[in-house]
Amino acid sequence: MAEQNGETSMSSDPYILDGSVPNVNGVEGGVTATNNIKNSVDVKETDAKDVEMTDEQNLEGKSFALDTTCTRSLHLAQLSSKLPQVSTQEQVQDLRQSIVELPSTFQYSCFHLEHNGARVNDFVELSEVKGLAAGGEMKLLEDPYTEKEARMHMVRIRELIGAAGDRVDTLHGISAGLSLHDNVVPLETTVAASNGNKLKQTASDTAHPMADYDFNAPAPIRTILPLAQDQPPKTIKSLSVSAWNPPPHHLRQKGHLLYLQLTTTEGEQHQITAHVSGFFVNKSSNSKFDPYPRPHPKNISAHSLLALIAKLSPSFNASFIALQEHNSKKDPLANFQITNSIPSNPWLVSATESSLAAHQSDITRTQETYLMSGIENAETLRDWNEEFQSTRELPRESVQDRVFRERLTSKLFADYNEAAARGAIMVARGEVAPLNPTENRDAQIFVYNNIFFSFGADGVGTFTSEGGDEAARVAVGKDVAGVRVVNQLDIPGLFTPGTVIVDYLGKRLVGQSIVPGIFKQREPGENQIDYGGVEGRDIVAENEAFVPVFSKLSKALRVKKHDVWDKEGKKHTLEGSVETKGLLGTDGRKYILDLYRLTPLDISWLEQYWSDLGTMTEKPKEANYPHRMAVLRPEIVEAYWRLKMGEYVKEEVERRRSSKNGNTEEQHGGSEELKPEVNGVNTEEENSVVAVDANNAESNGQQERVDISGFNVALNPDVFCSQVPQTDEEKEQLAQDEKAVRAVCEYLHEKVMPEMVRFVSQLQSFANLGSLKVHDLREGDVGFPMDGQSLGRLMHKRGINMRYLGKLAALAKEQGSRLEALKSLAVQDMIARSFKHIANGYTKNLPPMFAAACLAHLLNCLLGEAANRSPKALVDEDMQSLYTEADWSFTNVDPRSLKSEIEAQVQLRYRYDLDAGWDSSVKHMQLLREIALKLGLQLVAKDYQFFSKSEGENGHSGNLTNGASPSTTSNGHLPNGTNGKKRRKHGDHEISPHSSDSALVSIATFNADDIVNIVPVVKDACPRSTLAEEALEAGRMSMMQNQKDLGQELLLESLSLHEQIYGILHPEVARVYHQLSMLYYQLDEKSAAIELARKAVIVSERTLGVDCDETVLSYLNLGLFEHSNGNTKVALTYMRHALELWKIIYGLNHPDSITTINNAAVMLQHLKHYHESRLWFERSLAICEEVSGKQSVNTATLCFQLAQALALDQDAKGAVNRMREAYSIFLAKLGPEDRNTKESETWLEQLTQNAVSIAKHAKDLQARRIRRVQLTPRVTLGTRPQPQVGQSSADAANGRDPRGGMDLDSRTVDELVKFIEGGGDTSTRTPTKKLPSRNNPKRRGGGMLGTAS
Repeated sequence: MAEQNGETSMSSDPYILDGSVPNVNGVEGGVTATNNIKNSVDVKETDAKDVEMTDEQNLEGKSFALDTTCTRSLHLAQLSSKLPQVSTQEQVQDLRQSIVELPSTFQYSCFHLEHNGARVNDFVELSEVKGLAAGGEMKLLEDPYTEKEARMHMVRIRELIGAAGDRVDTLHGISAGLSLHDNVVPLETTVAASNGNKLKQTASDTAHPMADYDFNAPAPIRTILPLAQDQPPKTIKSLSVSAWNPPPHHLRQKGHLLYLQLTTTEGEQHQITAHVSGFFVNKSSNSKFDPYPRPHPKNISAHSLLALIAKLSPSFNASFIALQEHNSKKDPLANFQITNSIPSNPWLVSATESSLAAHQSDITRTQETYLMSGIENAETLRDWNEEFQSTRELPRESVQDRVFRERLTSKLFADYNEAAARGAIMVARGEVAPLNPTENRDAQIFVYNNIFFSFGADGVGTFTSEGGDEAARVAVGKDVAGVRVVNQLDIPGLFTPGTVIVDYLGKRLVGQSIVPGIFKQREPGENQIDYGGVEGRDIVAENEAFVPVFSKLSKALRVKKHDVWDKEGKKHTLEGSVETKGLLGTDGRKYILDLYRLTPLDISWLEQYWSDLGTMTEKPKEANYPHRMAVLRPEIVEAYWRLKMGEYVKEEVERRRSSKNGNTEEQHGGSEELKPEVNGVNTEEENSVVAVDANNAESNGQQERVDISGFNVALNPDVFCSQVPQTDEEKEQLAQDEKAVRAVCEYLHEKVMPEMVRFVSQLQSFANLGSLKVHDLREGDVGFPMDGQSLGRLMHKRGINMRYLGKLAALAKEQGSRLEALKSLAVQDMIARSFKHIANGYTKNLPPMFAAACLAHLLNCLLGEAANRSPKALVDEDMQSLYTEADWSFTNVDPRSLKSEIEAQVQLRYRYDLDAGWDSSVKHMQLLREIALKLGLQLVAKDYQFFSKSEGENGHSGNLTNGASPSTTSNGHLPNGTNGKKRRKHGDHEISPHSSDSALVSIATFNADDIVNIVPVVKDACPRSTLAEEALEAGRMSMMQNQKDLGQELLLESLSLHEQIYGILHPEVARVYHQLSMLYYQLDEKSAAIELARKAVIVSERTLGVDCDETVLSYLNLGLFEHSNGNTKVALTYMRHALELWKIIYGLNHPDSITTINNAAVMLQHLKHYHESRLWFERSLAICEEVSGKQSVNTATLCFQLAQALALDQDAKGAVNRMREAYSIFLAKLGPEDRNTKESETWLEQLTQNAVSIAKHAKDLQARRIRRVQLTPRVTLGTRPQPQVGQSSADAANGRDPRGGMDLDSRTVDELVKFIEGGGDTSTRTPTKKLPSRNNPKRRGGGMLGTAS
């Protein structure tokens, strides 16, 4: 392209702009997971206005479908882009964002695009640009700066050149958004593996990642810590706002915007003026003010600050390129800023004196508030409510409308949640003045950043009869959950305020967007609320305008239209609970408030444990459940509705067929009884039919349609709430409503909870190896939980409230040792939750600076009693005297009183009696982790001494291996050969106190300095994207129907939608990466599966946590995929990291670890490390015997498997013994005619004969020194997926038969025998006998490699 105005033309290599929707969230929008696109940009320095930067970039992203050619006019400073192909779905702002992120143009931030000389609006779609078509051209022209743009440009450049330093963020904790993936396997290793450069793997190579792994080693703390990193190259010394800022009035009129101060790496200091035309070096100094340009030849200027720095510092270009190379050593996803979700905060962090926690000097850190928000700090103030409601009113007709609407919604919720959490922290710390300072503390309200804050406590007595502060705390939590449900339903015309709750320093705060008119004083006689209860249940308001929208909500939530009565006995008919209120805002919108009672009370629980309802009037008040807000979960109501609907459909089908059979009996002679299967439900009135699989020849493959308009199951949420009907008819109706609610409670108690325990029992009996029948599972959710969080998710998905933890523990206890893992996990969670409530009580009225001392003392009383029988709270008495109204009762707590209080809380809240000596049987490290996550603690990562030295040596080895050990080596591993004495020595060295520490600190397990930070725990009401989930489900269905091409297209579309709507770094995107990686693995698209699994790992680490159970499962899947792609050593590295994370999360011998250990054994066997492989199989068998018993079919299957491994390890005698054990169990459990019994009998006979033969020739073999030939098995032990928590093995394995999931080896007996005897290549010989199972696709095969789906 010819250069204009006579200037020398510049050429640039063509490149493809990344046009993925940037999610309005900064740099992360430019990276997606669909394609790998090569980018080559060459910008040559031909004038002082340009920056010399040449680099070949790898951008991972969807093509924007734009082939562009970049040229720059030196005088006009324009970027011309040819657009031969335009995507009509993209907006101009998306293209603009991509330009800002490209390496060749990231110095631009203040510019606009032109087409045919006309300025293009940034907020229109490309299809709306007049005249833009294939072969068209858009030009980038730099704009004059405003003060705001100059400030934002400076912030951006500081980030870009690595001059921003570290930040102390009140919301984001230490190492927030940490990723360890590149520490586990360096990026260059994964890149080489993905390019096909597989690591050389030979039998002589004995160094494999599992070489020194010790199953019984303590929990490796350093597994979740980042490695020490090289400091990034410094491009400048400092860049800050000058002390001469802001410009005086007369210079502001001349275009001066800011004054900056730059210190280069050469030590030169420059004063810079930010002008509307750009940046230039002025003549000012630290003592003299002269903001005008320097004279020639020092009059250096540039439109971009980046270009100006490059001209002023000779070393800048080289150091900037070095910085980019340093940043490229990590996966880009590990570096991008998280903007659409709150990053995860690790509970263990590096010590404050380590290089990872070094605090740097940066004067601009104090200026960032001004740079981001301006002098008046008004630029960040937003009308949150108007943004929420206007976004909800956006059109949703087309797919593009829905994408834009949901993307904006996701970003808005992320911004609001962050702003509300920051404001809540300030309120909790007493830094915001209340609007009503004369009220008591719990009744005070606050407004900060246009967000209304209040405490989750009963400050005004609203919940006095329901349980006071406890009821109020639960109510606000239920309210957020209710708002989330309503947001997910997205009913047109019904609006909710932005709502979030924040738990911080023992306080629960509620942040809500300010609804217009909520504080308005109504006229006399008018109610403050337009629909529902006004003052409790005494006054009830009705408004016909709210009925249509409330009825839609009630129908979706299975809520019955019902009558309520006010204090005067007047009847009112409501569509929802009387507690749920409707408010007509001054903006004309209909708002729904107080959504904590969307479902009825759990009357079964309350009648047992709440004195006002029980028949036992003598029940003492102190034995009451803490509150009366025990409601049913929406999931259980939905499950009950589906159960009843299925029964209704079945009855209708049977009635229809009986009538039909009566008419056609002579023709067909009757028909078999059919069990219809409900395939789908549509509850809309205009299409109230359900499709039923007729499973009948007469249907000719067609589905029957059943009208369900006559089916109606809905619950009255106001039963058992002191309603007083006036007539007999009303009383009868209320009695029927009560009966319906009791039926749901009975369904929960009698079926759902026992079924869950039974499912987990079946799971522990080897569901992870595929023996659990799929038809035994209601939802296929059988993955065994790893910690309290995963257990809670599993319970909630089934509609079980956390108050039933005690009942689940009791049911598990009845099963004996088979469900010991579930019982211990439930007990641990009850203890952690009880400790949380106790700690909140002590810290609620405590000054923030003493919170760490309080929590450290409580932790010493709970977990450090063995190390110090009488811990003392260390509080500075001088500081204590400054806070005369604070609650210092925590200083009186001792181990005995705390444990008594925990026992009382567990009994009160969960109705479970802890066993005697429970404190000595807990897993200390795992319990500490649960407590830290629930309270938001960030502790120094060190080996905490939970036991005294003598106890650690003599009596607690069992607990140490479960994560309670005070000792690990410096790298977190203990080699197999390390003896206990050396371990203790290393441990003592790690935990030895500094010589300056006091004696009290040296013998206490925890001290205040160990709690380096407390972060808020945030619960929001952000809905999920229905559009992205619909596309994902459609892709799955297409794949199940064998429509591979359509299915893959839909899956890619779903991935694109997830990335566009949520942004890359979001928990939902991590989950879709995980699911899609599984699907691609099943389609044998190994490279795509590995890439998606790697992204799932990194995004999970950064948004869910480096030791979250979902992160562990992602690592396990990634290991499986790498192994299937031939990178077994890389796979073993991932597997080892996952196993070490497992130790931290759960401890040893998790039931699902049987699959994982088998995976590692198969991988070692693949590397021909047969002896090590045998040891791993033995460990898997040992866990199985502990979990399932020695005489279970699952143990027999593993014995069969181990026998094969022993044969490969040349242990013929051991192989025979194990095969005999397998045969005996199969014979006893399955009978002599079972295929497994027959197959194991055949193997046993052949192995016995050959063992005898080998024994006879052993002496000859030794004398003649015959060298045995080690042959690789022609068919190695198989691999299979490992289910995620809440997913069945069958789902993870893509529908393989459960009984056949644990296949025996597909080689014949003769093949294996010849291999044992050192015979020749079995592939050249015909086996003497073929087993029937060889051609059976459901054959039982050896090991398994499980994916955590």
